Amino acid sequence: MLAFIKRLLGRDERFFTLLEASAQQAHTSVRILRSLHSAIGQPNFDTVLAELDESRRKDKRIAQEITRALCATFVTPIEREDIEALANALYKIPKMTGKIGGRIAISPERFTNPHVAKQLQMLEEATAIVIRMTGLLRKISEVEKIQAAYENLQSVEGDADKLMAGVLRDLYLGGADAKEVFIMSDIYEYLERSIDLCRDAGKVVFQVALKYA
Repeated sequence: MLAFIKRLLGRDERFFTLLEASAQQAHTSVRILRSLHSAIGQPNFDTVLAELDESRRKDKRIAQEITRALCATFVTPIEREDIEALANALYKIPKMTGKIGGRIAISPERFTNPHVAKQLQMLEEATAIVIRMTGLLRKISEVEKIQAAYENLQSVEGDADKLMAGVLRDLYLGGADAKEVFIMSDIYEYLERSIDLCRDAGKVVFQVALKYA
């Protein structure tokens, strides 16, 4: 069935190209978020914050282009439901990083601690894996490579969960007041959720690979 679809499509791989662009934009948004964290207290903070918002808009445009292409295309390289699912999963990542940036902008000085920096590092690693997995859709028969990448992504998520548990324990048992606990736990949970969104995108890719194996 997959071979038949490929024959109909010829060399038209625009959906793969668009999905890869969306995955790359998700990764870019995280890199900008890390730059925003490093820019706390610096003159360029607002400039980097604007770049983060623009990154989200770029990915939204890519998602809209995927929707338009689906409406105009009769035959797609993989099922259109899978394309839609992955496009939606990928878009949620920069959307969430935008929310995190907005939270940081409210009170930047509260988020200079190393726990946030570590979560951001893990998030960047997770989006890098998502890029690799999305790129492997072009060679969808290589299920082993996609599975290995997905397992790596799950490992990052597991490490992030352990970090989150330790961070919250220290926060709740420390000397922070109720306001501080609320603000910090909110940002930690947003960051953890971002890594979960990367896992969700990776899961879509893995399930597609299994379907066409």
